[in-house]
Amino acid sequence: MKKYRAISLALALGLTLTTAPALAKTPKPTLAEIEAAKKVEAAKKKAADAQAAKLAKANQSLRTLTAKANAATALYVKAQRELAVAVAAARAAAQYAAETAASVSEAHQVIGRLATNAYIMGGSMTDIEPLLSSNGPQDLIDQLSTLSNLGTKNSIALDRFKAAEVIARAAKKAADEAKAVQETATEKVEAAKKVADDAKAEQAKEVAKLQKVQDALMKELMSARKVRTTLEQQRQLALLEESQANQATQTVGQKNVWPNIGFKGRSTIRTTQAERDKAVAFAKTQVLARKPYVWGSEGPNTFDCSGLVYAAYKYAGLGWPNWDRLNSALYSGYTKHVSLNELVPGDLLFYSYKGTISTIHHITIYAGNGMMWEANSKGKGLLYSNIYSIKGLMPFGGRV
Repeated sequence: MKKYRAISLALALGLTLTTAPALAKTPKPTLAEIEAAKKVEAAKKKAADAQAAKLAKANQSLRTLTAKANAATALYVKAQRELAVAVAAARAAAQYAAETAASVSEAHQVIGRLATNAYIMGGSMTDIEPLLSSNGPQDLIDQLSTLSNLGTKNSIALDRFKAAEVIARAAKKAADEAKAVQETATEKVEAAKKVADDAKAEQAKEVAKLQKVQDALMKELMSARKVRTTLEQQRQLALLEESQANQATQTVGQKNVWPNIGFKGRSTIRTTQAERDKAVAFAKTQVLARKPYVWGSEGPNTFDCSGLVYAAYKYAGLGWPNWDRLNSALYSGYTKHVSLNELVPGDLLFYSYKGTISTIHHITIYAGNGMMWEANSKGKGLLYSNIYSIKGLMPFGGRV
């Protein structure tokens, strides 16, 4: 976005971005190259969009499986709670059965004593034999036909015995059945939960794999987009500076140093002197290597004036968005203004053919001692020169 704002600002300053003058046959991005870059970007975007659709579908599937797993987990927890209740009920029933069995045993003893007493008092063996030979409470109840002969106490004991036995058996049976049902349900829910969890885990792996592919495609898309925007920007900047430089050669009455009419720049700087020195060293290396001047180029093998400035400070450690590829005029507003007698190595110098920001056509890096490193022109190449060797020096330097 900053690149587009930079171009928009250049247009707002009244800088011409139209006809490239016939100064030289200069290599700069062609419209065909830009169109090819757009096609590559469109293809990358199509692939990224398709992958995004797959990823969205996989994520939806994962959400569905997660919901199923959560539901199975909830049923499992519920079954476990119900099983715990059933087990507790079975234990209580078993305890109650044990207590009632003790009551039955006690009642049986009472019946025996009553039968014995009845015999002693004159009863016959036929009357009491069922009491003594009974194999169990129900057998005893079935055989006794003369319970009324044994008295009220005996009848009460037998009733208690019968009731306790029936209740205990029913409670035990119900508890056992509930426990069996809950154990079966728990096993089924555990199996369902495992299936859901396994499916969820597999889907999570698939989502992660798709996400990785999506990330890679988005990275490729961003790279293609950067190539396209860089080509567009380089072409615009090349056309802009080419137009301005040619205008400067045709303008008479230029001064060596223009008066300051209230120019403003940034209020802060972004570099240390060590970083500025590193930028100067980079520019010096390019000049001494006799690398050629090419419109719109920012290295590593060719440079134009603003391209050399951009590359030098990028080498010094500045990066986007704190540092961007602009043209000479825009760099003047992108740096803090210092007077010419306050210049330090690394400050930027600007040259204008009318003494205004919009007519700045050249930018250099101050080397110290009144000298500068610059990408001058196609004919002269990269130079180490005096800061007054070009007319139209602006009355300030720009500290990055």
